[in-house]
Amino acid sequence: MSRTSDPARLEGAEAVEAADPGGMLRQVASSAAQIREARRAAAEAGVAGLAEDGRPRAIVVAGMGGSALSGDVLSAVCGPGCPIPTVTVRGYRLPGWVGAADLVIAVSCSGSTEETLAVGAEAARRGCRLLFVGADGSPLADLAAQSRGLFVPIRSVGQPRATLWGLTVPLLLAARSLGLADVPDTVLESTAELLEDVAHRCRPASEPFLNPAKRVALDLAGDVPMVWGTSALTSTAAYRLTCQLNENAKYPAVFGEIPEADHNQVMAFDGFFARGGSSAATPDPEDFFRDRADDPEHGLHLVVLSDADEHPQVRKRREASVRIARDRGVTVTELAAEGTQPLERIASLIALGDYVTVYLAIVLGVDPTPVPAIQELKARIA
Repeated sequence: MSRTSDPARLEGAEAVEAADPGGMLRQVASSAAQIREARRAAAEAGVAGLAEDGRPRAIVVAGMGGSALSGDVLSAVCGPGCPIPTVTVRGYRLPGWVGAADLVIAVSCSGSTEETLAVGAEAARRGCRLLFVGADGSPLADLAAQSRGLFVPIRSVGQPRATLWGLTVPLLLAARSLGLADVPDTVLESTAELLEDVAHRCRPASEPFLNPAKRVALDLAGDVPMVWGTSALTSTAAYRLTCQLNENAKYPAVFGEIPEADHNQVMAFDGFFARGGSSAATPDPEDFFRDRADDPEHGLHLVVLSDADEHPQVRKRREASVRIARDRGVTVTELAAEGTQPLERIASLIALGDYVTVYLAIVLGVDPTPVPAIQELKARIA
């Protein structure tokens, strides 16, 4: 591992909690509660009433960071068979084609994200159907009142990136009311139970050799992660993992999706950061008790998120990509989605990834909660 990493920081709940003063692990562990609370908030706000005006031509989700990811989750859960397009806008401008026939959903955990407010105001001027999701008493709530858009108040659990499920559930229920997503209450509850199970397995008191998130964090420390998805669901989870590595662990990561990654990123296996060698010389990453001093020099680390619902050719490409990586001495970690329903599968991977990134931050001696560079950037442009 690198000189700054220390596996001892993950041994015991007290050591872990001392290294997480902002309580990011507690925020991550609130995911199941967020689903249940957001379901009630969306019902009370009258999200089901969106169907009264019929199905829109398209759904456009406006958001940034973790709030924007709610739109990606919506698209992934609706799936490729969705009868209308669902698009996520990350920026200040609404696409020119968006108009009164479309539903624009503005999502901001704080309710004060300037890009999201700009797009929401533009959508109101164009006469779009409107749904707003965010903090009560915020500029976003004011915009909803001024434009007569439907508003769902969401309570932040701390950091916006940790409130993903609170922000996402109202979107899923909106899609359900429009007949676009198969997410009955039973699936919402089974997803919440799965998130509770992941939280139990990844709890701070669980020893590293038993805790899947701690194991992956220890294996990633010092490497350059390339995180690849293999379906709409797992690619969204892969993108989330790269963003969480950036924000929680303050760590670089590269996002990719098969088959596209096989047309470009795969060449990095032959480049500067590849270890070289053969699979026979590469230690088994599943062997937790191996002597890490015998590991090769740190370099690329391919993390593949797989799904039960993969295109047959994508499955072949995934298996071949893993073999090619290992043949070149690139460490590979494979994580499979759990559950049967689309929402369950994407939630299982996102939850595990969230824990991995917090534990990696702790291993590296980094406080996972604050984001000083983001705050400095906002101050510089204010």
